[in-house]
Amino acid sequence: MLARLGVFIFWLIHFLPFRAIVSIGNGLGVLLYPLSAERRRVGMINLRLCFPEMSDIERERLVRAHFKMFCRGLIERSILWWGSAERICSLIRVEGVEHFDAIQGQPSILLTPHFVGMDAGGQWIAQHTDTVCMYANQKNMYLTELLLKKRARFRQQHLYSRQQGLRPILKGMRKGMPFIYPPDQDQGIKDGAFIPFFGVPAATMTSVSRIAQMTGAKVVPSITRVLPGSEGYVLTFYPAWDNFPSGDDIADTRRMNAFIEDRIREMPEQYFWLHKRFKTRPEGEERFY
Repeated sequence: MLARLGVFIFWLIHFLPFRAIVSIGNGLGVLLYPLSAERRRVGMINLRLCFPEMSDIERERLVRAHFKMFCRGLIERSILWWGSAERICSLIRVEGVEHFDAIQGQPSILLTPHFVGMDAGGQWIAQHTDTVCMYANQKNMYLTELLLKKRARFRQQHLYSRQQGLRPILKGMRKGMPFIYPPDQDQGIKDGAFIPFFGVPAATMTSVSRIAQMTGAKVVPSITRVLPGSEGYVLTFYPAWDNFPSGDDIADTRRMNAFIEDRIREMPEQYFWLHKRFKTRPEGEERFY
């Protein structure tokens, strides 16, 4: 019942002007910062590991800024879920669209790391091509079904749970649908390895390299930046990576992590620091969280 009430309020928010929605998101971030001790602690640990040169005051300031950005991304999804296609596109400026156009009709991976604006970029992509992607089930089935419905509201989006494995993903890619893939969260090392992330060994999936090898896919990074105030977003498509895959999954994954690190340095407050990125540790190593 509470979930449905929350969704109803969320639906009402999307009728507001974008400037007002931005203000709600920022305000929610300010409110949640002192109330979210555990997530605050996770963010500070991540920043201490990734930016040891920062002072504690600088890290705290960055975590505060991230809470505002994170809540903006959350509240602004009300537009992505119920706003018109025209309204969504009016908020998004696209750079490097020629790199997106160049992969149409062929196997491709749109690499989309966990920045707060990624859902906005995802909805622009969904308006312009059919895609395949994976999802994780929520604890609440109603919310899982709602997320699936809203992420598939444009064209033909094919979403598969992680439990379904890669087979349907590969099938869709071979039909020319891009695979939207966020590869930068800790999912253990069953299908990955410990790869440096800001110099710290991090459990990282090596599947981008392996999928590209299996399908001949081009890898095109896709990063969405939230602009200041009520200016909206910039979705940037980068050139397809040359010499990828190289035949060395570990070297390819190091390259991927290095690319993500460079983008984080450009807008550190917009990366998803509240995730336990370094949860899985090498055997015998002390846990961080």
